[in-house]
Amino acid sequence: MKKIFSFASGRNAGYLIRDKDLGKLHKAASIGDVAKVQHLLLLRKQDMNDLDKVKRTPLHLACANGYPDVVSLLVERKCKLNLCDNDSRTPLIKAVECQQEECATILLEHGADANLVDANNNTALHYAASGLNKDIAAKLLKHKTNIEAKNKEGYTPLLLAITENNHDMVDFFLKNGANVNASDKSKRTALMIAVSSEPTGIVSLLLRYDVDLSCQDIYGCTAEEYAIKTLKWSHKKLTLYNEKEEKEK
Repeated sequence: MKKIFSFASGRNAGYLIRDKDLGKLHKAASIGDVAKVQHLLLLRKQDMNDLDKVKRTPLHLACANGYPDVVSLLVERKCKLNLCDNDSRTPLIKAVECQQEECATILLEHGADANLVDANNNTALHYAASGLNKDIAAKLLKHKTNIEAKNKEGYTPLLLAITENNHDMVDFFLKNGANVNASDKSKRTALMIAVSSEPTGIVSLLLRYDVDLSCQDIYGCTAEEYAIKTLKWSHKKLTLYNEKEEKEK
């Protein structure tokens, strides 16, 4: 199944940082220089909530680059936890996107809002689903993250995990009470999305739950019709492959 959108997730999802665009406090936070950050805060010449050219705080940079000591220092000094960058991403969203679990944990334990959304209406839990990180997802749910939150495509974290074809993450969300009949903005249910892919164990997993097989998408198609179309396309691809093999002999 072709993805409608994609996430940049993992430790390579950090910010593009140019030193010339950063103030002293931002730069120190971005490289994890705790002593320098502490010194600058004591001088009180820079506000720890100052924004750079793309609306990032020092906390954003420390979270994205994985410096929990800097994060702890800023949090203990009562910095604002929920300011948003140019993409409407909070430090928590950025920490989860960049797989910086320790930084995310510190923020959650100090009251960061886990239900804020970015410019595409993705919550931190969407990024955990995309990054295939059950540990972070579990911590987010412990802090009352909405498991049914929908992004602009109408994807809940469960639906997003299905598009990533990650059985373990799908299983995790279902065991934590995710709605198995959730649908995207085209009214495609979890089962419809799953059967649109090449055959996987996710379909069998979904069918263990209370799936409503009568659901229809915006075109009136059911999951059964999706399955039939997928099987026909798989058969067609196999036929074309075999024909190509014969010609090359």
